[in-house]
Amino acid sequence: MDAALLLAALASRAGDRVDLLAYDRRVRARVQGRTAGELLPALVNAMATLEPELLETDARGLTATALRSAPRRSLIVLLTTLDPAPIEEGLLPVLAQLTQRHTILLASVADPHVARMAKARGTTDSVYEAAAAAQAQSERERTAEQLRRHGVTVVDATPEELPPALSDAYLALKAAGRL
Repeated sequence: MDAALLLAALASRAGDRVDLLAYDRRVRARVQGRTAGELLPALVNAMATLEPELLETDARGLTATALRSAPRRSLIVLLTTLDPAPIEEGLLPVLAQLTQRHTILLASVADPHVARMAKARGTTDSVYEAAAAAQAQSERERTAEQLRRHGVTVVDATPEELPPALSDAYLALKAAGRL
C-alpha cells in the first residue's frame, strides 16, 4: 500500500491521471477520475477495506477489466507476486493483450527473510536454508526475466525498498519517453 500511495502521489504531482483497480477474482476496490486533491484520500479509503486472501488472481478477468478501464495508452502497474505458477499459467498467456496497448510495470514484494537465509552459513541447517533461499531467488529472477522478455518492467524489492524502487522505475519510464 505504501508503494501504491507513493507512486500515486508522485504521478499525480507530475500531472498524470491515476486510477486504482484492486482485483483478484473480482473488483475489490476502484478509484477513477479523481482530481489531484481528492486522489490520495480516495485511495486510502479504497485500500483500507482490502483484506488479503489466499486466491490466485483471475488474469483473464483482470486483463479484460483493465482494458475496459484504460481505453487509451496507459501505464498499468501490477502489484503481484513473482511466483512462477501464477505468472506462467495466469499472466503470461494474456500479457500480450496488455502490452499491445499499454506499458506494464510489475512490482513484487521480496521476502527479506529469504535474502537473510541465502547468506546464512555455519551449521548444516543454515547451509540447507541458504540453498533453499538461493533456489527461491533463482525462480523469482527467472520469472522476472520471462516478463522482461515480454516488455514488462519488473521491480522486485523488499517491503522497505519497494516504494522508492517503484517510484524510480516510474520516473525512469517517464524520462525514457515510454509513458
